[in-house]
Amino acid sequence: MFVTHRATRLGMEKSHPYGDGVITGWGKIDGRTVYVFAQDFTVMGGAVGEAHGRKIARLLDMAIQNGAPLIGLNDSGGARIQEGVDALAGYGEIFYRNVRASGVIPQILIILGPCAWGAVYSLAITDFVFMVEKITHMFITGPEVVRAVAHEEISASELGGAEVHRSCSRVAHFTTAEEDTLLANVRWLLSYLPPNNLTPPPYALTGNDPQRATPELAGMIPTDPRQPYDILRVVETLADGSEFLEV
Repeated sequence: MFVTHRATRLGMEKSHPYGDGVITGWGKIDGRTVYVFAQDFTVMGGAVGEAHGRKIARLLDMAIQNGAPLIGLNDSGGARIQEGVDALAGYGEIFYRNVRASGVIPQILIILGPCAWGAVYSLAITDFVFMVEKITHMFITGPEVVRAVAHEEISASELGGAEVHRSCSRVAHFTTAEEDTLLANVRWLLSYLPPNNLTPPPYALTGNDPQRATPELAGMIPTDPRQPYDILRVVETLADGSEFLEV
């Protein structure tokens, strides 16, 4: 918590906020160890500087070493331009570890505010992305730059809102209208995932007989192969306990 930046130009020497705009730590969710970072938008817009990036990188190192999931609460305007190339080096440390962690531990990132520039690169290379509808945005550059460079008028929601990334780009896997529901869904997702690639997934007794008959399927799947049907209803019928995490 006592980490601060070391920049001395562009007015940075006048303020050294503790934590450097990101809180990192670990704890347990439903008895499972997880590593979590949360960016603080009230500190320089959540911008990532050298120290900020190294804190997240160190957290990723610990998550990989201990084979535990990583959860990130993203709320950042991107790189801290006052620190110049040092801020980009901080991002480089994060991206390198995102790649190292891929396929080793679950990486879950949650967007809780407007994220732009470098703040969105990790999102596209991690495993699961959550967004809150209407209040969160994700884009490499904002509407103002698009307007200046491409002379195109576009809103933040049209450029990188939750619906765009859920239905078009597919970068976002889950979207909800409220933060509380979103965080509850993260807990639900964790209940399906193994901690790492060396551990079997969670196992629960549902009481479903694997040899059970499912006559209801006859009314769900049409005899005409050209006729569409709702595959989710089929999966929920076959799934144990009818429990299915829809992505």
